[in-house]
Amino acid sequence: MKLRILGSAGAEFPDFRPPAFLIDDSLLLDAGTIGSVLTEEEQWSIKNIFITHAHLDHIRSIPALADNIIVKNLRHLVDVYAPQSVIDALRNHLFNGLIWPDFTCLPTPEEPVLRFNTIEPLVPVLLCDKPEEPRCLNGYTLTAITVHHTVPAVGYCVEHAGRRLVYTGDTGPTEEIWSYASGADALIVEVSFPNSQEPLALLTQHLCCSLLEKELTKIAVLPKRILITHPKPQYYEQIKSEIAQMGIRQVELLRDGTIYDI
Repeated sequence: MKLRILGSAGAEFPDFRPPAFLIDDSLLLDAGTIGSVLTEEEQWSIKNIFITHAHLDHIRSIPALADNIIVKNLRHLVDVYAPQSVIDALRNHLFNGLIWPDFTCLPTPEEPVLRFNTIEPLVPVLLCDKPEEPRCLNGYTLTAITVHHTVPAVGYCVEHAGRRLVYTGDTGPTEEIWSYASGADALIVEVSFPNSQEPLALLTQHLCCSLLEKELTKIAVLPKRILITHPKPQYYEQIKSEIAQMGIRQVELLRDGTIYDI
């Protein structure tokens, strides 16, 4: 799997972009950043978007992507997958004809730009490279796992060609996702605040390094890579220093624009 970090920050600042992780050019985990980074042709390659929760910094680039597609008069469908609570929020509060046009029925209801797909936690979703093949051995399997945040939220386990990547999305101390992370090729996990703000992290259901260290003890076999996302830009250097102090070789703080071969 090729993993491209379009955005990985916990706020928007110069040189810091909201979360979006592009896998093999066509599968997107969260959609905080799209059009400000990807060329037109790269945007048209996006086929599937999996959203962790309804907070604006994780969904905000979907409207612009839909608009770019329809302005270009492309016949291109993007499937958006998320739990029901997120789909409801997208329909009622974003693509409602008031904040933004309803691209699930534009340009026509028969051939829309966007299609919303409701997923259930722990029920795998198979994305086929070749849908005409019944078993689709080269497909991607994504499983949503409930995490603990201030709104209903999930993380995702992505499996493809013998590789496994786990993404927590936004979460505070949690439980269920760590069994999926055990022995994974990569774990993308959030650290939003420095250790001095642990009470704020707990209040807002995020993590800091001191909390992450406790969470990592819940993983039987640590992943080969542990990639830290969602730092508040104001504390980026402090969080980077605290990550180094953890002394765990495979832990690193993400930076926008980086590409990994998982």
